[in-house]
Amino acid sequence: MIDYMEAVFKALASPVRLRLLEWLSDPRAHFPPQRDGDLVADGVCVGFLTEKAGLSQPTVTVHMKQLEAAGLVRSKRIKGWTFYKLVPERLAEGSAALARLAEAADAAR
Repeated sequence: MIDYMEAVFKALASPVRLRLLEWLSDPRAHFPPQRDGDLVADGVCVGFLTEKAGLSQPTVTVHMKQLEAAGLVRSKRIKGWTFYKLVPERLAEGSAALARLAEAADAAR
């Protein structure tokens, strides 16, 4: 559990990555329809993420790879582009792990 939590919290430590996750949590509210791939079913094209974040494509890709390594997003290739989709169950697992720590701390008082 420690390795998982370390990867998740390291990924969540960046305001940029938190913003990217927020956008991916409701892609239709944050992005226009895509020509290739469905925003919800397939994920959001890295080009859209790059444009909205105001960062270079390599920078956004590095952030997304960190989120993917933590299991918080999944990537999918469509026509030469990479699309990213949130993995909500991984966020729920991280939240549950924090809740267990808080319960243990309360019980120790």
